Amino acid sequence: MSFFVVRWLFNSLGIWVAVNFLGNGYDNSHISASIVGFLTAGLVFSIINSVIKPFIVVLSLPAIMVTLGLFMIIVNGVMVYISLKLSGISMTFLYSILTGILLSLINYIVSATLVVKPENAK
Repeated sequence: MSFFVVRWLFNSLGIWVAVNFLGNGYDNSHISASIVGFLTAGLVFSIINSVIKPFIVVLSLPAIMVTLGLFMIIVNGVMVYISLKLSGISMTFLYSILTGILLSLINYIVSATLVVKPENAK
């Protein structure tokens, strides 16, 4: 459970970084999302990533195999785009793909840093 909370917080931080540094792709000068909005987006992304993404990966497996795994970038972008739309933060699809790349890197670092040990290990 604590691993999920850490991943959720880092996903929220990654979304905040991506929206503030990349922008949202639209021509407005300010971004109207609060800390609660980014925490909600991180939670929605974490849930979508753990529940819906495996099904999307299985359905898009032919495209992933043909592109030698590069289609996973698009799958991650779709997951980010869906989670941001559900949480009320607007972002273009291209910027969602870039945010997906950033969040994949963050999730890789978090997974590599936090080693999950079995409960019976001494």
